[in-house]
Amino acid sequence: MKNLLFILTLCLCVSCNDQKTALARQEQLNPSIPRGLIAEKAMVVSARVEASEIGIEIMKQGGNAFDAMVATHLALAVAYPVAGNIGGGGFMVYRMEDGRIGGIDFRETAPLAATKNMYLDAQGNVIKDLSTLGAMSVGVPGSIAGLFKIHEKFGTLPMSTLIQPAIDIATTGIIITKNQAKGLNEKQEDFRKANKGAIYFNKEWKAGDILKQPALAKTLARIRDKGKDGFYKGKTAEIMVNYLNNLRGIITLKDLEMYEAKWRDPITFTYHGNKIISMSPPSSGGICLAQILKSVEPYHPEQYAHNSEKYVQLIVEAERRAYADRAYYLGDPDFVKIPAEELMSPQYLDHRMADFNWDKATPSTSVGHGKIPGYESEETTHYSIVDPFGNAVSVTTTLNGGYGSKVYVEEAGFFLNNEMDDFSAKPGEPNMFGLIGAEANAIAPGKRMLSSMTPTIVEQNNALKMVVGTPGGSTIITSVAQNILNVLAFDMGMQESVNQPRFHHQWLPDEIKFEPSFNKEIFDPLKKLGYTINQSNSLIIGKVDAILVLSNGKLEAGADPRGDDAAAGY
Repeated sequence: MKNLLFILTLCLCVSCNDQKTALARQEQLNPSIPRGLIAEKAMVVSARVEASEIGIEIMKQGGNAFDAMVATHLALAVAYPVAGNIGGGGFMVYRMEDGRIGGIDFRETAPLAATKNMYLDAQGNVIKDLSTLGAMSVGVPGSIAGLFKIHEKFGTLPMSTLIQPAIDIATTGIIITKNQAKGLNEKQEDFRKANKGAIYFNKEWKAGDILKQPALAKTLARIRDKGKDGFYKGKTAEIMVNYLNNLRGIITLKDLEMYEAKWRDPITFTYHGNKIISMSPPSSGGICLAQILKSVEPYHPEQYAHNSEKYVQLIVEAERRAYADRAYYLGDPDFVKIPAEELMSPQYLDHRMADFNWDKATPSTSVGHGKIPGYESEETTHYSIVDPFGNAVSVTTTLNGGYGSKVYVEEAGFFLNNEMDDFSAKPGEPNMFGLIGAEANAIAPGKRMLSSMTPTIVEQNNALKMVVGTPGGSTIITSVAQNILNVLAFDMGMQESVNQPRFHHQWLPDEIKFEPSFNKEIFDPLKKLGYTINQSNSLIIGKVDAILVLSNGKLEAGADPRGDDAAAGY
């Protein structure tokens, strides 16, 4: 579509005008509350305006949320290469208009040649960078398999129609933002190191530069023409495997051919009568989210001022215990038995919170995993979609670290993930996000690595209420939990909620991370209780992209101002 950029620009202008009108109406009611884009029928919120607009255009053509999901995902692979991908994986949770729910796991897998101790030296120590940078850190990609499996079950428009917009913007180019230029420039040395030389992205970038990706356009065209086999077999697969082998990677053509995305039943639970639908293992998101929210529910956090000392203390103590359990119990359910129901039971969570004391912090050294009787990147990306028919999808996808392994398959035009770092390279040793793992998440051939991705949907009174998720590595779960509480406990609007400063605790290291904009007046009282405060100047906790169904049935976007995130709707 030669006129795609003109169409997108036109749609963006119309969308911006609609947004200004909606904002003006809202500001007349309460000018102090920030409001997101308001839409009547459908909405997409993602990390890039191009992707959000393309998703909306698909729905205007009669497509549903699943069609829009495919188009948005591939557009992000072009416009947001730091995390949008075809060389990574992720999870989707969905809710149909009639209330049916489900989830799909297109998480990467360990290659068949992977071994439990592959990242350890002869002395049993973790080899620096081996699981994070270069060909040995790459897991078998799952994104394309996931998209085709979703489309096969729920898609209504031809796959070629859904792929073409991404091909077009890869060909005509996308405009590099200030944030993108900064990120690309910071990774120049890593690009050279991972690829044993310069790649297409090795140059000095500045805002306003045009990034054209002809090799990626050709790869997407092969997928359009040959389907899933256009990635997992034939030319693209051979290019990928040959390049990885040249870099001493271990992924084979058989690994690619064997990969399968899997339907999973979501984790469901209630919080003060609201139904929460989130992702199940190998994502730790749903179980940990349930543990945090169910642990604080009896304390009625809404009685405390938002982000006050007592509110932060309560949430932190629940987070601490959830992450301790995460480290011990959670992994790939096809390889380990996970006591999900027990971990989320009120009795178990009451017992876990029994030693919580308002007068002092609970040291993480004294908080191990709970006893059960008988028994992912800072640069992830998330997008939320609601269609005109009432269907909703929540999708989190990633390469793990920014630009993943930094391995760029030049001839095919895409980056590969470094998801192997999400396994426990050695029990008790932290990964790149500081997360500790145990035997449940040990490396094994064909196994899916544990994730923190938490795509989530909320129902209220049996109707769709909210679609929410975020990138942020280990901070994903806590960011999602806080935004759910912002809306359900404090009655915030979606943009108002997303804009709030956030905090995070993950058991180890034993510290509370605060964003720079957080109210510092609570720090001294928390320190006196024994809490360690970490507030680096550049700390960002999540980039939440969410949709709220308002009482009048309209949709409000929450596009995170921490990034270049944008909403589109009609």
